[in-house]
Amino acid sequence: MNFGSGSVGSSNMRKTGLGLMAAVVCAIWGGSCTEETKIDVSNQLKPDRMPSMVTHNVNTLISDSGVTQYKIVSPVWYVYDEVDTPYWLFPKGLYLQKFDPKFNVIATVAADSARFYRMQKLWKLEGNVEMTKAPKDLFLSPRVFWDQRQQKLYSDTFIHIENATHVLEGTGFESNERLTKYRILHPTGIFPVDRNNLKPDK
Repeated sequence: MNFGSGSVGSSNMRKTGLGLMAAVVCAIWGGSCTEETKIDVSNQLKPDRMPSMVTHNVNTLISDSGVTQYKIVSPVWYVYDEVDTPYWLFPKGLYLQKFDPKFNVIATVAADSARFYRMQKLWKLEGNVEMTKAPKDLFLSPRVFWDQRQQKLYSDTFIHIENATHVLEGTGFESNERLTKYRILHPTGIFPVDRNNLKPDK
């Protein structure tokens, strides 16, 4: 009996018929069944708009000439190295400590956002910028620039300064980066501070 072989033969014939039909359909449509769709991913990428590195929960030390200069703390750090003017971006805030050669903290900087132009060594700090100088001097401004090449800080906006003896306010500000020598370009108020009245009664 050849029932088994007859069944296999008819199955093969059906497969052959389907194959011929598929070939005819592809021929009618110009052979599109055998073509592969290719996507050029490189054309969709825009290196000048994409960060080359993204780091979350940053807590790192920055050195210059083998000497630790700063400590940076930030929720997120974007590095744009492929743009015309390479820069670092800290869109969710930045806290920075500056050290002396003995690793003592001599100043701190906090800002709602920050951008560092790497080639120019220029920081742009924005949004509730707060700077302190040991032991107690406080500087507040909505925007501050920090030029590391010239070792100076400056602002073209409102500035509020508190030191041991006075509270100073005005528009425009220049200082060395250690915040030991500074001036307000357009002062609007200088108020003496009586530290004795600030002490709690015993």
